[in-house]
Amino acid sequence: MNASETLHARRRFPMDEGGGVRRDDTQAWLSALRGPAVPREEAIADLHALLLRAARFELGRRRESLAHVPYAEREDLATQAADDALVAILSKLETFRGASRFTTWAYKFVLLEAGVKARRKAWQGREVTLSDDEWLVPRDAGPTAQEVVEGGELLEAIGEAIRTTLTPHQRQVFRALALNGVPIDVLAERLGTTRGALYKTLHDARRKLRATLADSGLGGGHEL
Repeated sequence: MNASETLHARRRFPMDEGGGVRRDDTQAWLSALRGPAVPREEAIADLHALLLRAARFELGRRRESLAHVPYAEREDLATQAADDALVAILSKLETFRGASRFTTWAYKFVLLEAGVKARRKAWQGREVTLSDDEWLVPRDAGPTAQEVVEGGELLEAIGEAIRTTLTPHQRQVFRALALNGVPIDVLAERLGTTRGALYKTLHDARRKLRATLADSGLGGGHEL
């Protein structure tokens, strides 16, 4: 391509001072990403750069949980998040309905990818306990005598409901997500399943437990 053709391609959509697609121009992004090869490749490069900055920001926001991760590995995570988000955005470009700016819509993809990768990295090497040995530990300090009695009864009832009402798989998922605080994407990876499937399992388990507690006279309004 000669200089004249390159200049013509660059004029097909608004550019910023650095020669990239103007960040706040939704129509320019869409036209470029759906357009001919040269402006499309340039727009993809600009979009990837934006996604990479957003991924770095999100990982930086989670730096406390990633304190043990070397800088080079965090950079690699950011690049992976930007890469995966870009692939998802391009595959779903036709689903964009213009309810927000294009960049706002695109940022959601990379923030999700960065968050998932950060949680997985933070839990890398950590054991996800799915055994039946220990399922719940009271967390409140300094309860009154009445609260001790009532809390003990409730814990005993919940423990019995978990053991007798839930299926083995529901028990695993409920313990890991609701009781042990395992991130859902981490558990999905460990169990070889999807987030959606785990959400469904957790919802069904909670519904069963609430119904069982209600039938036992302890009420079904407890947070589980």
